[in-house]
Amino acid sequence: MESAAMPRSVVTYPRVPCSLQTLGCNLLLRTSKATKPPRLSCRATGGRVDRRDVLLGLGGAAAGLATTHPGALAAPIQADLQNCQTPDIPATAADPSCCMTYRAGTSIADFQLPPASSPLRVRPAAQLADKEYLAKYEKAVALMKKLPDDDPRSFVQQARVHCAYCNGAYDQVGFPGLEIQVHNCWFFFPWHRLYTYFHERILGKLIGDDSFALPFWNWDAPGGMTLPAIYANKSSPLYDERRSPAHQPPSLLDLDFSDTDPNMPRDQQTDQNLKFMYRQMVSSAKKRELFLGQPYRTGDAPDPGAGSLENVPHGPLHGWVGDPRQPNGEDMGNFYSAGRDPVFFALHSNIDRLWHVWRGLSPSNTDFTDPDWLDASFLFYDEEARLVRARVRDCLDTAALRYTYQDVGLPWLNAKPTKTAGTPVPATGALPAKLDKTVRVAVTRPRVSRSQKQKAEEEEVLVVEGIKIADHSRYVKFDVYVNQCEGGAGTAAAECAGSMALTPHVIRHNNKKAGSVKTVARFGITDLLDEIGADGDKTITVSLVPRCAGDVVTVGGVSIEYVK
Repeated sequence: MESAAMPRSVVTYPRVPCSLQTLGCNLLLRTSKATKPPRLSCRATGGRVDRRDVLLGLGGAAAGLATTHPGALAAPIQADLQNCQTPDIPATAADPSCCMTYRAGTSIADFQLPPASSPLRVRPAAQLADKEYLAKYEKAVALMKKLPDDDPRSFVQQARVHCAYCNGAYDQVGFPGLEIQVHNCWFFFPWHRLYTYFHERILGKLIGDDSFALPFWNWDAPGGMTLPAIYANKSSPLYDERRSPAHQPPSLLDLDFSDTDPNMPRDQQTDQNLKFMYRQMVSSAKKRELFLGQPYRTGDAPDPGAGSLENVPHGPLHGWVGDPRQPNGEDMGNFYSAGRDPVFFALHSNIDRLWHVWRGLSPSNTDFTDPDWLDASFLFYDEEARLVRARVRDCLDTAALRYTYQDVGLPWLNAKPTKTAGTPVPATGALPAKLDKTVRVAVTRPRVSRSQKQKAEEEEVLVVEGIKIADHSRYVKFDVYVNQCEGGAGTAAAECAGSMALTPHVIRHNNKKAGSVKTVARFGITDLLDEIGADGDKTITVSLVPRCAGDVVTVGGVSIEYVK
């Protein structure tokens, strides 16, 4: 039975053209044709290896990596808590350890879905939470903070979970020295869903309420575009003193935050935020790789490429909340400390909700059916302090996990950006180049004036490749434009393909200088080209505009590809 303090409405989103509640279940029933794993570059061996050969040579370890799909030998990521290494996080960090509590001989249970008869937990919008709900939430977090630090359910350990999987504490099984990273790849959404799920279950257990649900920060709607007031009370266990003092309520957030606050009226900022959301959720996210992120398998180097929502607004939101008075933007301005702020879970609960929404926006918005994604496993502690192995396939159906979201609508669904009047600035630069200034290059398009059928079948994708970030202890952001006009309207304009925004997370690279990242950014531009009238152009001008720490960023090239 639902708690009287919980909102009773569930996510229905009447404007979305298909059922969100059943889609995840359907996805679990789908299978994909098995294919031989491609050859890959392995940083651990320094050569070219076939993943199949590597796994066959792992002996017992390979058993944990084997796929359940007949005819294929997959290579899903797997972690081992027995081998945790302290990454090179900043020397100013109060707690340099990212390792989760682990005792030798601890048994690992496979995750089991809760009984179908369990209460359906309804996650409320934080700005709409009532006093009764808030009292429960504050009590649960207070009890979690009182647990001994070595209790795997404690607040300290909950924070370490994020640090461990985001700062190189664990290596990939079979590849010593090759760390696991759940950001900037296709694991961003499922890993954070599992993380918030177990965190929520622990909180509910501590207060004896199996209907308790985490709130979500509804930053994609005008009513939620401030830091939720429930986190601003200094006497509350939800309060974190390491937040930006300039961004306390009623300060309006900037979903495309570039480390400085824009000087514009609130209604204009709200309008821009909605346009950002349309681009990141709709026009630039038509294919699963563009929304969910790029494939990342055992033996692969981390950071193959983030999806649209992970880049923006996920990255900017971390930086907006983080405290600029701290040496590394702690807490949420740096991944190693992000889990120490209760706002983190509200932020990611909304990220989770929007993954749920995205799947329902179009029949083509399907998740990966690749076994290397579905069978990847991660280790968490549950509400009984048991070590649990959960796979991606376990978390695709939120109804089966027995939670849903309060319905707050989708005000950005029709907030389509418009073209800026003016003449495009010509290309004057060349790549590779450092982004210490704006770089504009001419890019040839292989196909022009495609039919609507062709556009529906294949998305035209702008690929910014060979991105190297020499020092990722700083917030890095640059914007990408197609045929940008002089004095353009900024990232809310139709010419903006999107942004790359990376929250600092210092990672270990075999005792070498920490913080280096190599990655790729991809932007769907089919709608963009139509909107700015460039679909017939054989050559377009791509502008790379640095916003934060461009002096540590180099870009190798820009090209066009097509994604089915």
